[in-house]
Amino acid sequence: MSVSVSIRNASKAFARYPALKAVSLDVAPGELVALLGPSGSGKTTLLRAVAGLEFLDGGEVFFGDTNASELSLRERRIGFVFQHYALFKHMRVMDNIAFGLRARPRGTRPTEAQIRARVLELLALVQLEGLEARYPAQLSGGQRQRVALARALAIEPRVLLLDEPFGALDAKVRKDLRKWLRGLHEKTGHTTLFVTHDQDEALSMASRIAVMDKGAIQQIATPAELYEHPTNRFVADFIGKVNLLDATITGKSGKTVTCQTKGVGRFSMTTDKTCGDTATIAIRPEKLKISVSEPKGADLVKAKVTIRDVAYYGDTSHVVADADDGQHLEINVQNNSREGGSGVSRGQKVWVSWQPEDSLLLTE
Repeated sequence: MSVSVSIRNASKAFARYPALKAVSLDVAPGELVALLGPSGSGKTTLLRAVAGLEFLDGGEVFFGDTNASELSLRERRIGFVFQHYALFKHMRVMDNIAFGLRARPRGTRPTEAQIRARVLELLALVQLEGLEARYPAQLSGGQRQRVALARALAIEPRVLLLDEPFGALDAKVRKDLRKWLRGLHEKTGHTTLFVTHDQDEALSMASRIAVMDKGAIQQIATPAELYEHPTNRFVADFIGKVNLLDATITGKSGKTVTCQTKGVGRFSMTTDKTCGDTATIAIRPEKLKISVSEPKGADLVKAKVTIRDVAYYGDTSHVVADADDGQHLEINVQNNSREGGSGVSRGQKVWVSWQPEDSLLLTE
């Protein structure tokens, strides 16, 4: 049965390096939450603290109403899946999955018949029927990771923890397993926390994402909220591609702010944020439009640019352009199906424009 996980003011330092700085996070029963951030941001330390593999210097972890610090590792009933599988090489698949069940005290240990039935049930769940007699070396990377997941599920965990679960796999297998794991989560309903530095992985799998940097959670929100409404420059830059323009605030009237920016000049936008004399303007590449002639529209933000590079990705092209004063802009262009490309080339002078309401004002 799934439980909620509440992390309250978790702090941890290694020597003088603060790995966690008063981190708080609530995960609802059955929720799938990603801990996303660069290396050294504290995400794995936080996951290990929930598992009981790392002792906190301060703060608490609760499973439901129970303080997890009062529970032994066995009593926590954590299912943990590591990046490099951590399977026992000398054991067949059957015995790897059954390990946690056979390790239970004699009074609570299932019979061998019950263990076998549970393992076969899990093999069907992870789509590995018929492979129970194989050794890990006889499996592909994706199959080994599914065996590791089945082993974690065998003990009927209250909480499932995944540490970079697809990091050791190639891109195609990783993409397929993301979709598969999301479907498996919907079937089993386990409360799940998983660590990743891959934003595509987090965006495609998680119901919410906690973006971490330097031992702190910068923002926690749904994937759409993080992408469309980042709270600061770090989140905007870490989640997806983005154009960041340094701006000087030259005027304020109610919710209307007038900005002077390098590369695209002065324009006004509406915002609910309070800002000082400077800010950062963020614009996602897909919000920008390219045109050969100067675009019409009094409210449009526009700039004359020179195409520096065009990268072809099949249905889209990623274009990098430079304004006269050196500011560069990145634009995602939907490729023309007849011409088979973006319609622009390196060295070409074009106009880039966007609607002011597509701009985001970041004040930190």
